[in-house]
Amino acid sequence: MAVTSTFWGIALRNLWRSRGRTAVAAATIAFGVVSLLLAGGFIEWIFWAMRVATIESRLGHVQIVRQGYLDAGIKAPFDYLLPEKSAVLDALLQDPEVEMVTPRLSFGGLISHGDNSISFLGEGVVPEKEAVVSRWLILMRGEPLSSSAPDRIILGRGLARNLGVEVGDPVVLLVNTPAGGINAAEVRVGGIFRTSAKAFDDSTLRVPLPLAKRLLRVDGAHRWVVLLKDTERTDDVIAEWRARFGGQGLEFVPWYRLADFYNKTVALFSRQVNVVRGIIGLIIVLAITNALIMTVLERTGEIGTLMALGYRRRQILALFMREGVVLGLFGTLIGVVVGLVLAALISAVGIPMPPPPGTETGFTGKIRITGALLTSTMALALLTTALASVYPAWKASRMQVVDALRHNR
Repeated sequence: MAVTSTFWGIALRNLWRSRGRTAVAAATIAFGVVSLLLAGGFIEWIFWAMRVATIESRLGHVQIVRQGYLDAGIKAPFDYLLPEKSAVLDALLQDPEVEMVTPRLSFGGLISHGDNSISFLGEGVVPEKEAVVSRWLILMRGEPLSSSAPDRIILGRGLARNLGVEVGDPVVLLVNTPAGGINAAEVRVGGIFRTSAKAFDDSTLRVPLPLAKRLLRVDGAHRWVVLLKDTERTDDVIAEWRARFGGQGLEFVPWYRLADFYNKTVALFSRQVNVVRGIIGLIIVLAITNALIMTVLERTGEIGTLMALGYRRRQILALFMREGVVLGLFGTLIGVVVGLVLAALISAVGIPMPPPPGTETGFTGKIRITGALLTSTMALALLTTALASVYPAWKASRMQVVDALRHNR
């Protein structure tokens, strides 16, 4: 233990002797750590915001449907209706993991205003429950759906714009019933909403569930949308429900299976972040390798003296490896402190961003430093520093004693 402590002390003193070079190398490592934290934290915030918006504006955490609905429901959607009352539904409402469960009835048809007619995708919802599940569905104008106003609907802003309607305008909904007939209802636009998905806003409207049932002449719903208290528990909760309700002919679908745009965005951004990590790792390797090689050249005579005094090659190798590790640890800690401070300052101010592809609204970004991001960044910095130390340390340990002693003459 004493010998090991001595070697670490020697490594610290050697770095202190070349303060200028040590400072430059440590600053390079710190810069890499700060860059990784800020870039990774920004991407992490985007992922988090997209995830929350996707869950709390459209999908919920879990959607419960009849077995086969996702595969064959597009052909005969009304063959897969869920009942209005069910022991499973009652059990879900009592589950401590669940914040809210709400039914949705999907349908399509034509919406008309004056001479304009446009096809739409509709959802019949329970207004009071949907207000909890769809917290990120933003009402731009008008009022939200209400059970006390059964003939008022809300439209996505793209659909409202294309139809040329505003709050208070009368519109006619025309749908095909499951029995093959046609039904229509005259309603008023109660509000105009937007979500994080432009395609959804351009095609979707929501109506009170009783109105949807009256239009379609059906009872029940296509799906029960579940909002959990903890997103991280989604897979565990689904596994528990599948074991508990496995014989009920139900399918429990996690939100990420339905979030195609989110999944593609995460995959794309993750590849970009990995490229940035590779570049920064290469910069750290080059900086540390250069600093330690210069140190080896300057201390050739010292290395020869140590060997002459009985130091083995592996001890010389370990000495320079320790110097690299100490340098990496020092630079990493500085980078973490600076990165956390900058992340807090930037998040307080915000990062104005233009609308992403597929949306119409810009946003103010922030930096979200998670434990996983912090750990992976520190591990990357320390690992690349250790790897960068291998060649200079090996070069120092391979010197011949006579040649090294002759170097300073």
